[in-house]
Amino acid sequence: MTKKYTPPYHITPAILHLVVQIGEALGKLHVPDDSTNVPLLRRGNRIKTIQASLAIEGNTLTLEQVTALLDGKRVLGMPREVQEVRNAFAAYEKLPDWSPYSRSDLLAAHALLMAGLVDESGHFRSGGVGICQGKKVVHVAPPADRVAALVDDLLFWLKNTDEHPLVASCIFHYEFEFIHPFQDGNGRLGRLWQTLVLSQWRPVFAMLPVESIIRDRQQEYYKALSTADRAVDATAFIEFMMSAILQAIEEATFTSDQGIDHQSDQVIRLLQALRKARRSASDVMTELGLAHRPTFRKNYLHPALEAGLIEMIHPETPRARNQKYRLTARGEKLLKTEESSAL
Repeated sequence: MTKKYTPPYHITPAILHLVVQIGEALGKLHVPDDSTNVPLLRRGNRIKTIQASLAIEGNTLTLEQVTALLDGKRVLGMPREVQEVRNAFAAYEKLPDWSPYSRSDLLAAHALLMAGLVDESGHFRSGGVGICQGKKVVHVAPPADRVAALVDDLLFWLKNTDEHPLVASCIFHYEFEFIHPFQDGNGRLGRLWQTLVLSQWRPVFAMLPVESIIRDRQQEYYKALSTADRAVDATAFIEFMMSAILQAIEEATFTSDQGIDHQSDQVIRLLQALRKARRSASDVMTELGLAHRPTFRKNYLHPALEAGLIEMIHPETPRARNQKYRLTARGEKLLKTEESSAL
C-alpha cells in the first residue's frame, strides 16, 4: 500500500497561540450581516489585495492607478503591468467558483492570472526552474516531470488533513512555492489559493487584504520561505504567515451594518475640504493642518478613493504634478447625509 504524502512541519506552541489569537481577533471584527452584498467594501479591499500581491512580484502600479484602471479609466503604465492587474482582478472575482482541492481549478486560476503574460498559462511548466536573489540561486524546484504528481499529492493532503484551516492553508502555500509548478506566477497564485482555502473556512477572508501585510513585510516573507527550505520543514513559514494573518485582521476596519456610507472622521474632513472646489493633495493637507504625507494618504486619501467618494481629475497619470481631486456624486451624497444626521 502506497504511503500517503504528508508535508514536513511540526506544530509549535507559537502556532497554537496564533490560532487562538486569530480566532479571538475574528470574533471582534464587525462585518456587515451580508458582506458579500457590500460591493464597495469588498471591491476596496480586493483592490488593496491585488495591488499588494502584484507589487510583491515587481509591479509598479500604485493603489490609485489600480483603482482607476479597474474603474475603466485610462492609466499610463507598462502594458504588462496593466494586464497583470486585469488578470488578477478576474481571478479573484472567480474565487467563489473554485474548489481548493481541484487540479483543474488550479490550472484555470493560473490561466486567468497569467493570460497573455506567459506561453504556458494554465499548464504546468515543461522545464526546470530556479529562484534567484540577485546572482544567487536560493531554490531549485523539483524536475518538471514530477510536478503534476507532487501537486496532486498536495491537493489530496489539503482535502483530507485534520489540521486547522489556518495551519493547512499556510502549509499549502509553502509547499506550493517549493514545488513551483508553473513557468511564472507561482507567488501570486500561491497567495490567491491560500485566500481561497481560508475564505471557504471563513468567508470574510475573501475581503481581507493579507497580501498588503506580506508586501509590507516582504523581506520577512522571503526569509521565512528560505528558512523553511533550509530546514526542509514548513514550520517557520507557518509561523510567519499566521502572524501576517493576525496583523491583517487587527488592522482591518469594517463598516457598520449601514454599509460603506459610514466613514471615518478623517475621510469626512477630506470631503469637506473638497466641497467647493477641486484641490491638490498639498492644498488639502494644508487646510487640514497635516504635515505627514504617508499618514494623509493612508487615513484620508486612499480610503476616500477606494470608497468612490472622490476621484482624480487626471486618473491616467496619478503622479502628475498638477493632479487634483474632486468629490464624486457619492461623496456629495455622503456629506449631505452626515450634515443631516448632525442636525
